[in-house]
Formats: sequence, C-alpha cells, structure tokens
Amino acid sequence: MTAETGTVCGPAAGAPLRRRGEALESAIYEAVLGQLTADGYARLTMEGVASAAQTGKAALYRRWSSKEELVRDALRASLPPAGPAPDTGELRADLLEVVERLRAAMVSEVGAAVRAIMGELDQRRAHAFLEIVLERVVQPTTAMVAEVLERGAARGEVRSGAVTPLVVDLVPALMLYRIKMCGGDTEGVDPEAIVDEVLLPVVRP
Repeated sequence: MTAETGTVCGPAAGAPLRRRGEALESAIYEAVLGQLTADGYARLTMEGVASAAQTGKAALYRRWSSKEELVRDALRASLPPAGPAPDTGELRADLLEVVERLRAAMVSEVGAAVRAIMGELDQRRAHAFLEIVLERVVQPTTAMVAEVLERGAARGEVRSGAVTPLVVDLVPALMLYRIKMCGGDTEGVDPEAIVDEVLLPVVRP
C-alpha cells in the first residue's frame, strides 16, 4: 500500500504468476485449448500460450520443445476418461448413454479444440493428434458399444451375430462424419436419432 494513494501494490497486469507443478500445467493446458478454439492450430504460438497462462515462455520450453508436443500433452491431459460402460438393464437406455457421453465429449472445450485441429490439418500432419483421439475417445466408445450390445444379446435384445466390428464402429464413425461434414456443427448429432434410427434397427432380432 502506498502512503500517497492508499492503494494496494500487486503484480502488474499480465505479469507472470508464481505457480508450479500441476497448477502451472493446468493453466498452460487451459490456455492451449482456448487458443486452439479461438485462433486455430496454425496461429497458436508458445508466446501466446505463455501470455494467456500468465507465465514465462521459458517455463514452456523447459517442458516442451515445440507447440506440437505441447498440444499433444494438452489433449492427453484434458480428454476425460471414458469410465465403465452403462448397465441399466435395458439396451436402448445403455446405448443412449454411450452416445450422449460421446456427444458431451465432442461439444466440450477439448472437443472443440480437437475439431479445430482436424479441420485445419491434413491427414499426415494430424496423425499424431488423431492417435490420441483414437486412444482416448474412439476406442473406449467402441468397446462400450460392444459391451452393451453383448449384454443385450445375452438378454435376447440383440440378434445372434449382430455384434461385429463394423456395427460397433457405427457410433463414433457416424458422429465424426456428421460433425466433419457439417463444419464442426454438433447440433445435427442427435443421440436419440442415432440410437433409434441406426443402431437399434441394425441389431434387433
């Protein structure tokens, strides 16, 4: 506090904050996602991330040698775990929950960041990021669909032989296609329509 003005003296606006460990990483990852959704991958810079996270650029380069490494780690840290497959005892309810979980991931901030990357980069440059999405989102979703359908088959709600790799791929494939072809718009991804008009007619006896 100054004698003349009585105001409290603190860090200047935009000055680096003294944070370490998880708190600093969390701020950096949040800044990465914000920059991706606002400006895209090409315009994302280490300097911009450091400024948004209110840290020094050196703090980033001590951990990541390039923005590609930084973005990969931000996606890995921010994509939520899939969790166990739903088990309500009813096929439609279980499938609907799986599709709703995937849609929630797609409309989240990290989902928007992934869509920004996929919409901007060609297949070769996007490969490293696609691997993360496959590992953390697509593969867990297909595994849950398979588990739900196998459980439904045991109850007689799914016909014999209906649970195939092609069928379990339907949910993520359809949702990713609709979002990609609609310019990132998730409004056209209706979980009830996907379950009622696509999945159930394909697998029911």
